[in-house]
Amino acid sequence: MTTIFWDVDTQHDFVLPQGLLYVSGSEEIVPVLKALTDYAHAHRIRIIASADDHVAGHRELSDTPDFRETFPPHCMRGTPGQRKIPETALRDPLLIEPAPADPAALAERVRSHDGDILFHKHWFDVFTNPNVRPVVDALDPSHIVLYGVALDVCDRYAVEGLLRHRPATRLHLVTDAVRAIDPAAGEQLLRDWHHRGVALVSSRDVLEGRVV
Repeated sequence: MTTIFWDVDTQHDFVLPQGLLYVSGSEEIVPVLKALTDYAHAHRIRIIASADDHVAGHRELSDTPDFRETFPPHCMRGTPGQRKIPETALRDPLLIEPAPADPAALAERVRSHDGDILFHKHWFDVFTNPNVRPVVDALDPSHIVLYGVALDVCDRYAVEGLLRHRPATRLHLVTDAVRAIDPAAGEQLLRDWHHRGVALVSSRDVLEGRVV
């Protein structure tokens, strides 16, 4: 049985109140995010993390955003806002950019790497990085524990992508380690995912070893 933790976009611009695209209430879950990160590292569980990495012209960015398909500039490359918060710092991360890589060579790199993995993405759907599927397939996890922000945008695309591409993998979503831009939409997503087989768990369930 192989378990991985999946950290969605725990970056300054999303998590902290001064961030350019702050998700309300995200700073409240920082202690939980840290506890999950520390638990994974203490138990030698690999963390896969995603991070927005934008430059001007990316299709997600707009000066007149609709907050569904387009958003104001955020997580701009080289800025403090693009960085992950210290509490979710990765261990010896292997950075994988969106430029397509040879799947076999990439799988070998991942299998020989002992640390965490960081996917950069230029749109909110992590699976628009074409290297995500080969990496996950190479790791072949039986369980994925997912958390981060925003529940109704980047988390949603990660969950939907995993349900579509990894139907045999047991997916656990940590409900007290996520925040939504639209809380009502987030609650509806949780209900829908629960009916589709996603396990809704608490951080306590994870940290006390009741999940995997």
